[in-house]
Amino acid sequence: MTNPEQLVIRHLGVQDYVTTWTAMREFNTNRGADTPDEIWLLQHPPVYTQGMSCKAQPLAHAPADIPIVPSDRGGQITYHGPGQVIAYLLINMRKRGWGPRRLVQIMEQSVIDLLAEHGLAGRRREGAPGIYVDDEKIAALGLRIKRGGSYHGLSLNVDMDLTPFDYIDPCGFEGLKVTQLCDHGVQMDCAAAGEHIGLNLAQLTGYQTINHVQYPESAAA
Repeated sequence: MTNPEQLVIRHLGVQDYVTTWTAMREFNTNRGADTPDEIWLLQHPPVYTQGMSCKAQPLAHAPADIPIVPSDRGGQITYHGPGQVIAYLLINMRKRGWGPRRLVQIMEQSVIDLLAEHGLAGRRREGAPGIYVDDEKIAALGLRIKRGGSYHGLSLNVDMDLTPFDYIDPCGFEGLKVTQLCDHGVQMDCAAAGEHIGLNLAQLTGYQTINHVQYPESAAA
């Protein structure tokens, strides 16, 4: 019998975006009252994703080998690639009585707490969800709430090639600069950053029982 008060954290390695997105939607559709909440930690191969607020259109001069995927998350366009850790939150929002803003605050705080551990001041910006260091964006957010459950989540730039961001207005903001942990002297790989984020999220969501599941034993495999 499953324990609805247990949090499952899945460490999934590198996963295709569309495959993972499909798995998240299936999880949310099929979850029952006793299904534990889950957090999926992973990286994606290079991909641009467009949120529901973004008009699908070709990107001028963007690398032809990076696909552009319209998604059902909130927000505008962003880039995912190796060296960026993703945390997808599959939370029973109805059971917890949470609205989207509560979950956004938790995701933001998980990044702020990680940055603080390394002497960096992460800040929120009004009207621009995400976390910023010295006015440069280091973490992006995008959620979907459906059938009382959440999916999608946050991305944190760890140690990656930031060049693909040059071809877009990140999260819809023209001229917005992006940054990453390694540019601020934080030497951490995605596995370690993901583990920190996962544990921060678990603490902030109030779970005491955490079950870690390693790839390939994963819902998105």
